Amino acid sequence: MATDRHITLYDSPNTRSTGVLVLLEELGADYSLQVLNMKAGEQRQPAFLAINPMGKVPAVKHGNALITELVAIYIYLADLYPEAGLAPAFNDPLRGPYLRWLVFYGSCFEPAITDRSMKREPGAAAASPYGDYDTMLKTLLAQLEQGPYMLGTRFTAVDLLWGIALDWITQFQLIPATPTVRAYVDRAKARPVMVQVRARDAGLAAAQG
Repeated sequence: MATDRHITLYDSPNTRSTGVLVLLEELGADYSLQVLNMKAGEQRQPAFLAINPMGKVPAVKHGNALITELVAIYIYLADLYPEAGLAPAFNDPLRGPYLRWLVFYGSCFEPAITDRSMKREPGAAAASPYGDYDTMLKTLLAQLEQGPYMLGTRFTAVDLLWGIALDWITQFQLIPATPTVRAYVDRAKARPVMVQVRARDAGLAAAQG
């Protein structure tokens, strides 16, 4: 693998960085890990705050470029390794829908789920980034029903992001585990890389206590 595509992932088990590790493996990327023990508060120490002042993982470095925020990392990495075929090319008609559903995750889904989990009122629909919870969920479920993947028959990085997220969220019953959602999650969880990374996360979490 070309050395100029080497990635360093700042990682911690059972966090959003798991999704980046899954993506790196699916891409066949050249990468190394810097593992933080978040239970010990390493994400709040000066060494890591110099990397990401927000004190969050994931963060990745590629040469002198630092990329944070899960969706931005997904876009960047899938484009960095185009030969893996996980990101539609710029002239592909699926490029727009691909970006739409990546960004929908961060701009609509996560804010709606956060408000719902904390029992917060989202405010007026016109002032909310996602409008209202029911509309957000209806929009997502309608897309999943076109399956088997988010973009129809083509598997992309979008499905890694959403497969992991929906597995986690349905465990906490923050969205209904409808047959469509369950089947979508099961397809993601069955991928060999997903099984491998989850086993690695479990071992690392146990080692960190």
